[in-house]
Amino acid sequence: MNERDLHDGLTQAEAARRLKKYGPNRLEKKNKVSPIKIFFSQFNDFIVWVLIVATAISGFMGEKADAITILIIIIMNAVLGFIQEYKTEKSLEALKELAAPTAKVIRSGVLRVINAEELVVGDLLILESGDRIPADCMLVEDSNFMADESLLTGESVGVEKSSRTKNSSIYMGTIVLTGKGKARVIQTGMKTEMGKIAGMLQSIENDRSPLKEKLTQLGKVLVILCIVICVIVTLTGIWRGQDKYQMFLLGVSLAVAAIPEGLAAIVTVALALGVSRMLKRNALVRKLPAVETLGCTSIICSDKTGTLTENKMTVKAMYFNGKIYYVDKESIPENLSLKKAFTYCNDCNFDHSGDNIAKSLFGDPTETALIKAFFKENKELKGFLDKARRVYDIPFDSDRKMMSVIMNEGSKEICYVKGAPERIINRCKYILDKGEVKLLTSDYRDKILKAVETMSFDALRCIAGAYKDTGIVKGKGLEDNLIFIGVAGIIDPPRKEVKDAVLKCKMAGIRAVMITGDHKNTAFAIGKELNICKNQSEVITGEELDKLSDKQLSSKVDAVSIFARVSPHHKLRIVKAFKSKNKIVAMTGDGVNDAPAVKEADIGISMGISGTDVTKEASSMILLDDNFATIVSAVEEGRIIYDNIRKFIRYLLSCNLGEVLTMFLASLFYLDTPLLPIQILLVNLATDGLPAIALGVDPPDSDIMSGKPRPKNESIFARGLSEKIIVRGSLIGVCTVLAFIAGRYYGYDLTTCRTLALSTLIMSQLIHVFECRSERHSIFEIKIFTNPYLVGAVAISITMLLCVLYVPFMQSVFHTAGLNLGQWGIVIFFSGIIALINSLYLYFK
Repeated sequence: MNERDLHDGLTQAEAARRLKKYGPNRLEKKNKVSPIKIFFSQFNDFIVWVLIVATAISGFMGEKADAITILIIIIMNAVLGFIQEYKTEKSLEALKELAAPTAKVIRSGVLRVINAEELVVGDLLILESGDRIPADCMLVEDSNFMADESLLTGESVGVEKSSRTKNSSIYMGTIVLTGKGKARVIQTGMKTEMGKIAGMLQSIENDRSPLKEKLTQLGKVLVILCIVICVIVTLTGIWRGQDKYQMFLLGVSLAVAAIPEGLAAIVTVALALGVSRMLKRNALVRKLPAVETLGCTSIICSDKTGTLTENKMTVKAMYFNGKIYYVDKESIPENLSLKKAFTYCNDCNFDHSGDNIAKSLFGDPTETALIKAFFKENKELKGFLDKARRVYDIPFDSDRKMMSVIMNEGSKEICYVKGAPERIINRCKYILDKGEVKLLTSDYRDKILKAVETMSFDALRCIAGAYKDTGIVKGKGLEDNLIFIGVAGIIDPPRKEVKDAVLKCKMAGIRAVMITGDHKNTAFAIGKELNICKNQSEVITGEELDKLSDKQLSSKVDAVSIFARVSPHHKLRIVKAFKSKNKIVAMTGDGVNDAPAVKEADIGISMGISGTDVTKEASSMILLDDNFATIVSAVEEGRIIYDNIRKFIRYLLSCNLGEVLTMFLASLFYLDTPLLPIQILLVNLATDGLPAIALGVDPPDSDIMSGKPRPKNESIFARGLSEKIIVRGSLIGVCTVLAFIAGRYYGYDLTTCRTLALSTLIMSQLIHVFECRSERHSIFEIKIFTNPYLVGAVAISITMLLCVLYVPFMQSVFHTAGLNLGQWGIVIFFSGIIALINSLYLYFK
């Protein structure tokens, strides 16, 4: 690879040509489930098989109209089930594509972040600690590079890699443990070593939802109960001398209608739709169970930089020669040593082809801010960089909080260091004061710390610079006996939307906790502005944290709102401390060292922009915009989804209970069968499918974020839901039977009485669906048209009922009669009276 290729990489045109020739950099995936297979799986159910057998018997016995109609209803139910499942599969597939790994690549001299699938042989990659290597590569430049190859070799010990030795090959799927490097891609896709291991890129985990598991178990219990009741109804009818075949078909139809076979499927649909909505709000959920847990979140531990703040760093002040200089108020005298320390000891990338320096720098915002503080033109920066050559470096480490480089400046080598002021001061023996190197006395030390404190009270993040020009030995000891130069104070303004998001958290009973590596005073200034804390007693530093035992931390953690000057390993202790108090913790992270804390948290959140691949894989959710407000939106969405799941569980089970009770009560009181098998199937088709799905996308109550988080292990039937289901379901059944009895009382024929019962059952369920839209508000307080899908679903169901009642062909098929105005009065009275009483009770309550 020539010098130009090592600097500029491939051109976009050449990369596109190679991508077309060699194909995308991806591993072959397992065969997806075909739509045909999904459709036919809808029939793979014992009850449906029984119904198909019953349909065949109907046909042989001459009841062709019944047989055809039942078959049509079975197919329509299967179509509805297919639509649900197919949409869910497509949603999850789309999410998998979005969660695909990315790669930092240099093309035409410009650093770009691309989808790893677009990598081609010859591409020039930039790799840093925590990155997952996206293709097989050869290192061309490196610094302290070590890779975790346990995925390929099973060995958990890191492997040192170097472009200067034979051990320069790095492989797809392995992880950069330490250091950084520049590497050339030599193999992609199935030609890589990882190509021999199938399915590595499918990083979305379609975990089984605990709620779905519970509802599947509940469904099994309900199946047994329903079958027992159906058998009782069937045997009672046969014992009373009714037609055996009709009673058998009635029992099967009742079972089909009563068993909520779609319960678990609708939960998946609701979760998948919710995940899609979260995506629109820049939160990518990697694990479906996380959606359920989000609604329980009681603590959000958030990084400060880039999440609570804009991550738009600007140098506002500098301290050197014993004085603080403010950029906006005065001109800052030239300090060549500080300029060299902050420019050479810097890892941002520079595109020298343009003129605008702001658009030419790529990398960490702190590093680009330091460059922009000293240079206004690209030409000037390029000339400065050309005067020296980096020969060795120790990359920045979040535990050490510093970075060092050795630069060859022609006649000699000089070491430059930058990092957290207190860490740098502890390594310094001398100070550069007005061009003279002097011993760093305690008086000098106090002055520096006083200046840092002053700047930090102005919410400035402080970075110190130092150097040494003698006794330079690579490795251990390089960062000792340094000469202190000065400090830069960088402002990172809070995000405007975060203040409202913190307020929303407080209203929702959620505590926002800030975690930062910044100085205590800087963290407090930002925290106070965002209303995260009120006084400094709520701030604790990493140094203070180290002095506390786990038990002491646990007892103190409720009073802490800001953790300052902490290292990533502290995060794990913080998560465990909050969890020990039975809190549901959401924790953000971006660096490789954050991964254990992110994994330990109930909701691990990684940064989509600044996060490493390791942290992303440990997380349940990725913030695509690295914004705290997005976390709060995701928590809100989690509550909405859980509420909507409760809504359709309430609706489905109430309706199914009503259907079973209708038949059971009629059997118990020796009434004629109020509904025929085909009518029961119609009820199932008209009321169970579309309205239930529409509840899954219901807009939230306006006060969704004003209640406390629910307990994590709370039953789906908690807070009175089971009582609501039993009472409302019983009333639907009783009113349907009363409508049937009223028809008998007025002397109507059996067909008309059954039509009254059918209409009452359907209408009472369609009215009840609007009641289910809120557990806290009455039907009078809910704006009906805020869910157009539900209005549409109910309109379709009513149209189906009217067709069955008034279209002659449908009348003969479903054995119904057209109702007159007086008969509709009976239907409206019995289907509406319960809803009216219930709504008035809620309204006045």
